Amino acid sequence: MFSLSAFDIFEKSIQQYHVINQVDQPFSNPFPKDDINHLLYRKNWIDTVQWHYEDIIRDPQIDPVAALALKRKIDASNQDRTDLVEYIDSYFLNKYQKVQIKENATINTESPAWAIDRLSILALKIYHMQEEVDRTDASPDHLAKCTTKLNILLEQKSDLTAAIDQLITDIEKGAKYMKVYKQMKMYNDDELNPVLRGQK
Repeated sequence: MFSLSAFDIFEKSIQQYHVINQVDQPFSNPFPKDDINHLLYRKNWIDTVQWHYEDIIRDPQIDPVAALALKRKIDASNQDRTDLVEYIDSYFLNKYQKVQIKENATINTESPAWAIDRLSILALKIYHMQEEVDRTDASPDHLAKCTTKLNILLEQKSDLTAAIDQLITDIEKGAKYMKVYKQMKMYNDDELNPVLRGQK
């Protein structure tokens, strides 16, 4: 099952990040560049770093100058995340380009890679909620609430992995077809963002 294999890679990425647990740590990809797992690992690493960027920027005592610099990093991370999703979709487009699409085939609300993007974020939620459940300094009420949330996240994992694998199977059979739209983010483009365009 592709989705569970992807989830295992996401877990490896998350665990490796937390060995040092610093947003500026060096990155090394254990998978070869021509392997889809290389893209999956890189995708989750970006998500993991950004998860911790988001924690840092919510510090009410953060220096405003540091916050602005971090906001720029978050913007760049969002662009990297989008690029990786599009690379992953290119993998699927290439893999299934010769599939005969059935006459009654339908399009999905999201591409495989954007569903995998949600799975990557879900892996992070599960990891950090498990951390809360394992805390020894938290109140029984906190632990109970987090255990309930963790169980819901695990149910989401079961549902999402099944849905992703069903989508991939349907694409393989020609029952669904892929139509990928580039995200065309406007806020990073100095021709499309009116604030940036006005500074040229």
